Amino acid sequence: MGDERAAEETRRAALLRQITEEGGFAFVSSVEKAAAGDLRAAEAAREMAWEQLHSGPWHEVVPAWRDAYAMACLHVAELKSSQGERREALKALDMGLIMGGQLLRADLDSAIDRIMLVNLGQSQPSESASGSVPAPASWQQSLCLNKDIHEVVRVLPRKSLIGKKIERREIISFEAFTRDYFMKERPVIITGCMESWPARTKWKDLNYLINLAGDRTVPVEVGKNYVCADWKQELITFSQLLDRISNPNFNNTNNGSTTYLAQHPLFDQIKGLKEDIMVPEYCYAGGGEMQALNAWFGPYGTVTPLHHDPHHNIFAQVVGRKYVRLYDASIKEDLYPHEESLLFNTSQVDLDQVDQEEFPKMENAEFVDCVLEEGEMLYIPPKWWHYVKSLSTSFSVSFWWAAINNKDI
Repeated sequence: MGDERAAEETRRAALLRQITEEGGFAFVSSVEKAAAGDLRAAEAAREMAWEQLHSGPWHEVVPAWRDAYAMACLHVAELKSSQGERREALKALDMGLIMGGQLLRADLDSAIDRIMLVNLGQSQPSESASGSVPAPASWQQSLCLNKDIHEVVRVLPRKSLIGKKIERREIISFEAFTRDYFMKERPVIITGCMESWPARTKWKDLNYLINLAGDRTVPVEVGKNYVCADWKQELITFSQLLDRISNPNFNNTNNGSTTYLAQHPLFDQIKGLKEDIMVPEYCYAGGGEMQALNAWFGPYGTVTPLHHDPHHNIFAQVVGRKYVRLYDASIKEDLYPHEESLLFNTSQVDLDQVDQEEFPKMENAEFVDCVLEEGEMLYIPPKWWHYVKSLSTSFSVSFWWAAINNKDI
């Protein structure tokens, strides 16, 4: 224990020296006061680091300032927790995990574990956007939408589910997957591989989700999708997210804007959820390594616009169902990618409202599609274009990995 404490102090001292070299004298002074129990100094240090994180493009932020932000969050959380402000302490720690660097990540995780342990067994219902926990009846109803295929087709893009379907296979061997799909970069739906995942039942249990993660802060997207003008990001508690998902009136009162936890490394943030899933053995094809493990959690109607990703992807549909449409990587030019660098991997075409005059090639562009049912996995090869729409409340996990010969793509 003494060695760990000494190592922690060494890390922090080295970070403060680096911040001093970056001109952060005021930050270092405030941190020293925070360590002596000054909450206002801790909050001032956090604000200084926050300003540095937003001083320019994210990729240009000096990494030490991300670690400095995490350090300030730790001080704020410790002092808030000592005053009995558990939720505020958790929020500070989550912000450290979301926005901070890697240096003090273990310290943030440990601090969260301590707070959660102290409160284990205490009855503290989580607040939600409406001031109460989501209604169980509304939650269950949201899980059961669009079971009829005729209902499904009415909410999907033109030509959906009438042409080529993505092949389905039941529990295929690692060798067969590698030979028939991975090596050929050919999509496939694999069924029957998630039956033993605790997530299959636990993630439908509203009380389980609230007790495990209700007070944790998460980043969400609000709006139709990330290419729309009204799209924005918010930080809300997991209980607020559950409330928005369960509340059928929320979208109607917010201009139809859905709230979506999309492509977020939730399992690095909330370790308990990671224990409910397993990395599929297929993700070891090609002898590569995992690149990202992300969560996708939202209500009926969330849309991920047509785009492609650089890695192999096993997309696991844990709760609910989604429509997925795939276009081969070879017809990229027919899909009208954005020319600007930030959206180079995203099509200009809105599949829900295709402008035939502006994008004439889309009419005859070949695709395969499916309704990905609960408990199914979809292999999406690198650079294959995909559009995804949720047909009910949906909780999905994407496992990205790179083969040895394309790690740097």
